[in-house]
Amino acid sequence: MAKILLFGSGELGKEFTIAAKRIGQTVIAVDSYPNAPAAQLADFSEVINMLDGNAMDAMIEKYKPDYIVPEIEAIRTERFYEYEKQGYTVIPSARAANFTMNRKAIRDLASKELGLKTPEYRYATSAESLKKAVEEVGMPCVVKPLMSSSGKGQSSIKTAADIEKAWNYSQAGSRGDVAEVIVEAFVNFNYEITLLTVTQRNGKTLFCPPIGHRQERGDYMESWQPAPMESAILKKAQQMAEKVTTALTGFGIWGVEFFMADDGVYFSELSPRPHDTGMVTLAKTQNFNEFELHLRAILGLPIPEITQERIGCSAVILASENSENPTYEGLEIVAASSKTDFRIFGKPASRPYRRMGVVLTYDNLDGNILEVIERAKNLASEVKVISG
Repeated sequence: MAKILLFGSGELGKEFTIAAKRIGQTVIAVDSYPNAPAAQLADFSEVINMLDGNAMDAMIEKYKPDYIVPEIEAIRTERFYEYEKQGYTVIPSARAANFTMNRKAIRDLASKELGLKTPEYRYATSAESLKKAVEEVGMPCVVKPLMSSSGKGQSSIKTAADIEKAWNYSQAGSRGDVAEVIVEAFVNFNYEITLLTVTQRNGKTLFCPPIGHRQERGDYMESWQPAPMESAILKKAQQMAEKVTTALTGFGIWGVEFFMADDGVYFSELSPRPHDTGMVTLAKTQNFNEFELHLRAILGLPIPEITQERIGCSAVILASENSENPTYEGLEIVAASSKTDFRIFGKPASRPYRRMGVVLTYDNLDGNILEVIERAKNLASEVKVISG
């Protein structure tokens, strides 16, 4: 039985914990607030400031885990190198966690070292340098904090009047103490995908069927699998994903994001863990969902293949107000619908636009993916998060 320490215990950590407990593993859930989703199910839970390296060290010393699994960006990832020197296993690896938790490191690796096609980009450390960066990449463009997730601090610049506002918003949404931002030229893409990529300890790299998704405010609203696309374009994305995950080293599941445009496939971002858009796999679209795949790769269990079992969609349930005891209305409508399921994450508090759950819809492999997406969107809109 392995002892797995999670740094970050949100909805992704919760589903990972469920997968781990199903096959008898021990999970320690660590987060910055009590009663986080994964903490409700884990064997042990702790509340610390994960930007405090000494507090992280104390968790390692207390539990001596077999595997250290980061789930969020706001962690002192530089500590992971020391943990590896001490003999601990960091997932996917200390190198991967450090590079991917910071947009600057992963973008420079992909673009400058590996030669992958990316949007044109610059960095900025102040409102004034942001103005210069925008002049160089042109408008419209996108501004993102180097450390953030789920669209926090991300905005678009369409006119010069947006620059200062974008800078202030990026600082409010940044995780950690890194003030720098990345400024990306807008790519006129046709669609975007997440390619869940599984690197194995003693096996070949595997790819899940591509996942399409739609975003608002930099965060995903719906994701569907499979994303219809030409096989040659998918093959190119798979080659790029394997190239970057090999360079980062380690084993586990990765969420590799791409833009598909008329002039080629653009590498966008990468997460070294289960991806939020991959929650569509909870609709049993695959023989193993993304959390089960991550776990098996971590434990070194062989994964011979990943197969598409049916088509599906996930649509998010968002909160609209602040509440310390949120409740839900409309779940009976979802429950009464055929080929449908849902997840409520159990977050103890809500705030506007916080993701509180997902509706899952599915159909047979020969079903219509557009109808499945529309059904998920409509049913998710029926669920209201209200103050308890």
